[in-house]
Amino acid sequence: MKTIILLAVAASFLTAVFGPTASVGGPMTIAFVLFLATLAVGVYEAVSNKRGPLGWILNLVAAVIGGFVAAAFAGPAIVEPIIMLFPVNGSLASSGHPLFYVGYAVMAVLTVLGSWLAIQIVNRFRQTPARAQI
Repeated sequence: MKTIILLAVAASFLTAVFGPTASVGGPMTIAFVLFLATLAVGVYEAVSNKRGPLGWILNLVAAVIGGFVAAAFAGPAIVEPIIMLFPVNGSLASSGHPLFYVGYAVMAVLTVLGSWLAIQIVNRFRQTPARAQI
């Protein structure tokens, strides 16, 4: 998980620095990076726990839903109030303020943690294998 978080932060940072800044292309690129990060969380959990085909599908669906729900709630609830504490002239993207890049990193971390939390909730409802009687 630590590696996935670091890669998601690095990809978000690189997208913020070198990615498109258009009104549609920029957010779509960030959404694609976050989508790939949530898929990585689902694949990692499926591989590490040796899930079957249905487990893979359930992991990927739960990871994507959890990641995007976390991103949807984290932006307005956590990142925007923090941004409002700092005076920035104009838009945050055009100003080149370091907070712009910190916001990308925070959104990547919260998205990955949201997808991980969704998988953990699904794991609570999975049937545990029968234990061997001694």
